Amino acid sequence: MGRIDMAAVAPEGYRAVLGLERYVRANLDHTVLELVKLRASMLNGCAFCVDMHSREALTAGESSRRLFAVAAWREAPFFDERERAALALTDAVTRLGEHGVPDEVWDAAAKVWSEKELADLVVAIATINVWNRIAVTSRTEPPTEG
Repeated sequence: MGRIDMAAVAPEGYRAVLGLERYVRANLDHTVLELVKLRASMLNGCAFCVDMHSREALTAGESSRRLFAVAAWREAPFFDERERAALALTDAVTRLGEHGVPDEVWDAAAKVWSEKELADLVVAIATINVWNRIAVTSRTEPPTEG
């Protein structure tokens, strides 16, 4: 049972996050976006988002093998250079520590993503982290059917 229905209690705030979601969906490659959403959700322990984004990716044609490998992406051979850079940046931004995003992570991403693509990628990572924090805090559970 959830703690609070954020959309009902704070509809303007919820709509603002939906605005970010619409932006990233329109401006970032869908495959990369789903990998980023899945990875951040795994790191944050958000069962609702892990379930939703893995199902959405499967429906869009992503392979289950690649989705399972997101948990161990550094060792998995299934991701290209841009996807690896996006996943590394997702790890660094999601686990943002006292020293921020390491230069080597940023530089590797900047090598394969344009400045605009990087900006959109950072917004996407920030957005899924907002969704994860809302879902985990409110104890939003994935549907048990479907």
